[in-house]
Amino acid sequence: MAKQNVAEQFVDILARAGVRRLYGVVGDSLNPVVDAVRRNPAIDWIHVRHEETAAFAAGAEAQITGRLAACAGSCGPGNLHLINGLYDAHRSMAPVLALASHIPSSEIGLGYFQETHPDQLFRECSHYSELISSPKQMPRLLHTAIQNAVGRGGVSVVSLPGDIADQPAPEKAVETALVTARPTVRPGDAEIDALVAMIDAADKVTLFCGSGTAGAHAEVMEFAGKIKSPVGHALRGKEYIQYDNPYDVGMSGLLGYGAAYEATHECDLLILLGTDFPYNAFLPDDVQIAQVDVRPEHLGRRSKLDLAVWGDVRETLRCLIPRVRAKENRRFLDRMLKKHAGALEGVVKAYTRKAEKHVPVHPEYVAAVLDELADDDAVFTVDTGMCNVWAARYLTPNGRRRVIGSFSHGSMANALPMAIGAQFTDRRRQVVSMSGDGGFAMLMGDFLTLVQYDLPVKVVLFNNSSLGMVELEMLVAGLPSYGTANRNPDFAAVARACGAHGVRVEKPGQLAGALRDAFRHKGPALVDVVTDPNALSIPPKISAEMVTGFALSASKIVLDGGVGRMLQMARSNLRNVPRP
Repeated sequence: MAKQNVAEQFVDILARAGVRRLYGVVGDSLNPVVDAVRRNPAIDWIHVRHEETAAFAAGAEAQITGRLAACAGSCGPGNLHLINGLYDAHRSMAPVLALASHIPSSEIGLGYFQETHPDQLFRECSHYSELISSPKQMPRLLHTAIQNAVGRGGVSVVSLPGDIADQPAPEKAVETALVTARPTVRPGDAEIDALVAMIDAADKVTLFCGSGTAGAHAEVMEFAGKIKSPVGHALRGKEYIQYDNPYDVGMSGLLGYGAAYEATHECDLLILLGTDFPYNAFLPDDVQIAQVDVRPEHLGRRSKLDLAVWGDVRETLRCLIPRVRAKENRRFLDRMLKKHAGALEGVVKAYTRKAEKHVPVHPEYVAAVLDELADDDAVFTVDTGMCNVWAARYLTPNGRRRVIGSFSHGSMANALPMAIGAQFTDRRRQVVSMSGDGGFAMLMGDFLTLVQYDLPVKVVLFNNSSLGMVELEMLVAGLPSYGTANRNPDFAAVARACGAHGVRVEKPGQLAGALRDAFRHKGPALVDVVTDPNALSIPPKISAEMVTGFALSASKIVLDGGVGRMLQMARSNLRNVPRP
């Protein structure tokens, strides 16, 4: 039996760690690894058209499965293209192992062709980034990288010179047991005691939930019911906490709606559960705040805390529920539920007024129809920008759907690459990319990846021929829009030229049929919907400076974007409010 080289051993270790795909673009220094993948039946090489796509796809796969995913780039420019997607994966706590192939080891530091220093470049977007400088070092270093990515939740980067990858591997590499899942973390007794005392002393408690509530829906609902607390959420918490929630008061932040802002500001005690909510301007500074998070570095970095609790949300709530005193007074909760429903009443019909006659098509209408027609277990990948607004306000979570986007990093062009990674995990599951025309055009080349692998991703393109969110930012600043217009092709014709199903929608009456046809199509499909560029949305609370900015720029812009079926949920929750 021929002796293994380092590349083959590297691939074997990845396979043992549960990696099933390696996304990347083949080239020079990466060739020994790609060839090792070719000969290893446990791992597939996924040939994308841009390495940024590789990193986004790996990050999405890791978020869908909860398992380690991997991507790779060749030396210099190749692995540099990974960096944006790796930033996103790291900030989303997605376990991703990135292979940054390197120039010949004897040339490092001598200004060789395509030389960079990837072990240094990726340090800010990873828990671990190191260079393999000898074959004997590789197994232990790769094991350490895997443990960091899985155990800490985020990215690890291994830099491997191509000449070392091609060298013979050590005779007997130590097969270290690998971390495959993260443990639960229970807070200390002192923190639990202190939090129980704060909750019992407070008359009005509000819970504000983020992505750290994943897997804790039942505990959050039981806890909120016992202490009569309104429950708001950040965007990344929406899919985990909004469904089957009789205490829902909406979302806070720049894309927010409903009464979440009021509930967080009018309480006596605000409990932040598993959220690293970045917009401290939307958090109160005059109420008591306790924060529960499994990442201690998140505690207190957005607001002044009265109590920091290090632990995961589910374990913390399991400790709290039997110990806190049940509250009988639900006046605060009922007032917030009424305020929430009232806030939604005013904007929910924004897209329905003459929606079936309005040309260009209301993007809110597109999102609402998409929400109605998509599968109950669909995966939505969402471009940054106005697509975030429509996803936040119109996609209805149910505990089975997933919504993935660049919600922490805020990168353009993420939706299509993420859809690739999501679809590879299960070809039978419906995956929908909610793409903006700007984001789609940026990495449009990887639409060819859908065709090459016959991935049945459905791209719903919100085509307003502009960078809509940037225009909104300019309006807020009192500036006229400039440099934001896109001269676009017929994207449906482009899709058909690539060998996929493509249809263009210019009238609202065409929309439902076009979406149904795309969903029925067995391969990749694109629905290019020409949408109204004047459909913009503003936060539920805005400053005088923001209002001045809008007044200076345009007084006739459509500002309210509706909230889809969330009004139905709010009205349903009002049935729980006792009548006088």
